[in-house]
Amino acid sequence: MIAKLLDSTLKPYGYRVVPSSILHDWQKELEPKARFNASRLPPGAASYLRPDHPRLVELKRRYASFDRRVTSPLVWVDGSLSAQELRYFRGDNAYVWQLRGPNMDAGAYALATYYAKSIDGLGLLGKLVEDDYFGNFTFDIGGTLVSRDLLDSLVELYFLDRHLGLAFAAPGLTVLDIGAGYGRLAHRMLSALPGVTRYLCTDAIAESTFVSEYYLGFRKLDDRARVIPLDEIEATLEAESVDLAVNIHSFSECTPSAIEWWIALLARHRVKHLMIVPNAQDHGGALLLTLDRKDMRSIIERHGYRQIAKDPKYRDGVVQRHAINPTCHFLFELAQR
Repeated sequence: MIAKLLDSTLKPYGYRVVPSSILHDWQKELEPKARFNASRLPPGAASYLRPDHPRLVELKRRYASFDRRVTSPLVWVDGSLSAQELRYFRGDNAYVWQLRGPNMDAGAYALATYYAKSIDGLGLLGKLVEDDYFGNFTFDIGGTLVSRDLLDSLVELYFLDRHLGLAFAAPGLTVLDIGAGYGRLAHRMLSALPGVTRYLCTDAIAESTFVSEYYLGFRKLDDRARVIPLDEIEATLEAESVDLAVNIHSFSECTPSAIEWWIALLARHRVKHLMIVPNAQDHGGALLLTLDRKDMRSIIERHGYRQIAKDPKYRDGVVQRHAINPTCHFLFELAQR
């Protein structure tokens, strides 16, 4: 009786009362909680990926003395990754929410997978194989093993190919990944696109630099991918020409001063194209806002970048509403002097 009364009261507002027994575990979580799949680790990973490793300690010391405009956190405060999450960095954690939030159940993964198959004219699903290393959650959808890592990467690569023709570009392209996390997109792009011969990963979080160094070495990509510590990025861009910068779900989690620092750096070094993927928040990723509602578009445009493309992540309205992690993809071009 009480349930029916509540149901009738809430229904006009778009809510229903349902038994908790029919909810998935992730729908019952009152507070977001990191989880990982108790999967394989390569030999030596557990002893290397630890908070007191000398390399991580060194990086944290160096980052602590860097320009505070870049390192003052909005989201990634010290301790954002536990010791367990550092080891299982591909789990459902601060890097990638795989099981939390709207549209993150098996049905949404299936919808995203079939969408990926429908646009996969380059056969990337056959090249970008998936595994459960480092705590990754995988889903077997019709015989295809997928994860959010794989599906997000594939859709991002097709966005870039659609607007910049990366799939058939001549070898020699250099990409800079700002806020590269554990190196997800570097792994996928270098595995899929032969025209990208140099991929630079950088991050204002010491743990990300530490983990991505390890991960890209594990994937045997360290001949083409290089992880740049934050205090070496200026010198690196002085020495190397970059064609494309990408920022995936990172500027949304930065302060305006940090975004300003990065965009000014790109403009100063004449990086022609910039791809940005914002967090969806309550606007579906249609707006370029930080998590505390600060505008980043004005910063980007002030430094000479103009928007040349904006696509929904899934270019089908039904899929965009119901598949995993819907947002929008933006592409900017630097104006000529």
